[in-house]
Amino acid sequence: MSAPVLALVLLAALLHAGWNSLIKAGADKAVEMALMRVAGLALALPVLAVTGLPARAAWPWLCLSGAIHFAYYYLLAKTYERGQLSVVYPVMRGVAPVLVALLGWLWLGEEFSPWAAAGVAAIALGVLWLGLQGRPRTGGSAAPAALPWALLNALVIAAYTLADAQGVRASGNAVAYVMALALLEAPPFALWVAWHRRGDGPAVRATARQRWPWALGGAAASLASYGIALWAMTRAPVPLVAAARETSVLFAVLIGGWFLREPLRLRTWMAAVCVVAGLGLLRLAH
Repeated sequence: MSAPVLALVLLAALLHAGWNSLIKAGADKAVEMALMRVAGLALALPVLAVTGLPARAAWPWLCLSGAIHFAYYYLLAKTYERGQLSVVYPVMRGVAPVLVALLGWLWLGEEFSPWAAAGVAAIALGVLWLGLQGRPRTGGSAAPAALPWALLNALVIAAYTLADAQGVRASGNAVAYVMALALLEAPPFALWVAWHRRGDGPAVRATARQRWPWALGGAAASLASYGIALWAMTRAPVPLVAAARETSVLFAVLIGGWFLREPLRLRTWMAAVCVVAGLGLLRLAH
């Protein structure tokens, strides 16, 4: 993985942690997510008018990814209802690259050097240590109720990463692919939330009026983050991009500590050293 590609993937990691923190900060996680997806659709339409639609070969992957993303957004909202950003985010993002590496090897035939394998393992170890080490405090920073949701979402993340890696390579244009995905995923999730909250109309409208600027910013960060990641997958092996992107856990922990007032302990910094070491190993791989 070249230095410019790695730098852009790290930017994508920061953007990803940023929009996740906005979901966590919201009072109603599902409504926040729906607002962000609708805002993403509004941003995607003018971009698609310029780029055009992806190639026909990408559409089966787009449809598959849209269905997987519905599950992802649902599980993400449920996870943030039950656990702190600085704990459940590392669990979700830490398990995923291990699954991507294994499935990428089995399904896509991706090969990578022992250095790269060690880097993937070190990053996964660091983020899992960050999420799982230590006794949960009263109030549930790592409440047992949140961990099954986070682990299940890690599997979903691995699934859409592999699907989109195939789809973006078939699309001919990473930007068009991401924008088309926003077009497909927003209406089903927004309609589901509207139906699920049909008895809370005034509260939902009040949330929309108050939070729409944050939703717009989060949508822009989400689209940019995933667009960069998918573009990078056309320039480097999928497991390496997926593993480097998971450094977003460092940004999420810092955001959780500084802005959401979640506790930062010694294990946070020890796990961070492990993740940085993994990044160094990824750089040695090529």
